Amino acid sequence: MLQTGRSLLATYLRPEWPRAALLGLLLVTGIALQLANPQVARIFIDRARSGEPLERLSWIALLFLGIALFTQVATVAETYVAENLGWRTTNALRADLTRHVLDSDSSFHAEHTPGELIERIDGDVSAIAGFFSRFVVEVLGSAMFLVGVLVLLYREDWHVGALLTIFALAAVLFMTRGGGFVAVRARAVREASADLSSYLEERLTGLPDLKTSGADAYAMRGLQTRLAARFHRARSSAMAGAAFNGTVAVLFALGTGAALALSTGLHDAGAITLGTVYLVFRYTGMLHQPLQRLTRQMNSFQQATGGIVRVRELLATRARVTDGAGTSLPLGPLSVELEDISFAYGVDPVLRGVSCRLAPGEVLGLLGRTGSGKTTISRLLFRMYDPIAGVVRLGGTDIRRLRLDVLRDRIGLVTQDVELIGGTLRDNVALFDRSVPDGRLRDVFGELGLQAWFRALPDGLDTRLGLGGRGVSAGEAQLVALARVFLKDPGLVVLDEASSRLDLATERLLERAMTRLLHGRTGVVIAHRLTTVERADLIAILDEGRVAELGRRDELASDPASRFAGLLRAGMAEALA
Repeated sequence: MLQTGRSLLATYLRPEWPRAALLGLLLVTGIALQLANPQVARIFIDRARSGEPLERLSWIALLFLGIALFTQVATVAETYVAENLGWRTTNALRADLTRHVLDSDSSFHAEHTPGELIERIDGDVSAIAGFFSRFVVEVLGSAMFLVGVLVLLYREDWHVGALLTIFALAAVLFMTRGGGFVAVRARAVREASADLSSYLEERLTGLPDLKTSGADAYAMRGLQTRLAARFHRARSSAMAGAAFNGTVAVLFALGTGAALALSTGLHDAGAITLGTVYLVFRYTGMLHQPLQRLTRQMNSFQQATGGIVRVRELLATRARVTDGAGTSLPLGPLSVELEDISFAYGVDPVLRGVSCRLAPGEVLGLLGRTGSGKTTISRLLFRMYDPIAGVVRLGGTDIRRLRLDVLRDRIGLVTQDVELIGGTLRDNVALFDRSVPDGRLRDVFGELGLQAWFRALPDGLDTRLGLGGRGVSAGEAQLVALARVFLKDPGLVVLDEASSRLDLATERLLERAMTRLLHGRTGVVIAHRLTTVERADLIAILDEGRVAELGRRDELASDPASRFAGLLRAGMAEALA
């Protein structure tokens, strides 16, 4: 575990070595000043007893005060640098974890809820912030301080030095070997916190369904169960930490008492002066500082181990979908080819031997009952997953050979559930790309036939949407998504149930915009409504993961035996069920 912590620490401290070096320098300076002041006090006491003039004693007192002042300055500076270093390193770790999560494929996100991942990225990293900022410096500094005190005590009397060395070794041995029970309980707390965050995120996301189904009591029972689990684990962790600290405190008290008894005996025997007795007393008290810091840091490390392990586990996960080396696709509309595709999310297959070819500029209409595999095909096109058998080609290229950013830059997607970002309309369409001129964004709405809708907005491109902004309907959100895709100018457009659940007027507006978006581009339209696929050149009907019917729309419509012709006669896609 310690090796794991060191590896993580070295990775994120290495770029910050100037600040780490400054922190070490400040710590060493503070240690030297703290060790020097008792020597000055000893000199003051002994010279005062010997009748030194008041003027000289005053200078010694001023020196003592000056060292104490500089010690505090060094302590404040050290705290500032340590906090700065801790935040910089942990923020770098948060950024890497976030990037890692964003780069992970859909199978990873299917296994981890957003609440759990938030707890991993922020909660676990917060738990190890002190480890990043202070652990090595304080452990090394405390060890130096401890050795310095013992050496100075040996100089005064080897009996005192030997006694306190035995005490210090016992305390250090316990701290390095006896903290495993704290680490186990600390990790259990982190896991309980992640479970609670995940539960809250899921319940809050599904709040409308909870309210309408009257499931408030169920949600509260689940919350109470998880709160109780976290409480019991946190209490156990706190008690373990208190026992750990208390044991060290008892060792310290025993050592201090023994040192005082020994130094008093030596003074009575005339072996040491009264100033030296004070020095032994002061240094014995000061031994508590490095031991306390070591205890705190080892305790913090044990508390941090749960976060360290979970962070390492997260970073160690590898995406099943990996980048290819290809960097280009043909310009303009892309051909699409599915060659004997099979896929399964778990054990049961979702697609079985699906084959289809779409020429550049053609539109494929995908029909089928819920669970037939329509949306899965769109996910395979984006390489959210890779098929377990078969090949997906775009522009004649196996998409597994392409870099993911190159592939996804040439595909646009509009779904029925559009995610709006807290920001302006400009931000939501251009995705915060400030290089896109406002004139181009206005042209996008004009080219999609959305001028009237755009002019009705209160602040035009500066209209705030999403969190804290103007509320928009599902249809308006899809209009924004269409503009986003149109600006991207992809070679392939996937429309996944994009016109479902809309009122008639918004659906007509959206249909006109989709028609303009598909013009001159290859399209895959996934729909339940037959009106949505009227623009399609090819129709594919999926049934239990297989292509039950595939052909040109006009040919299928005129074939009495065609399932598509039956749907046309029925006038509704629900006949698929």
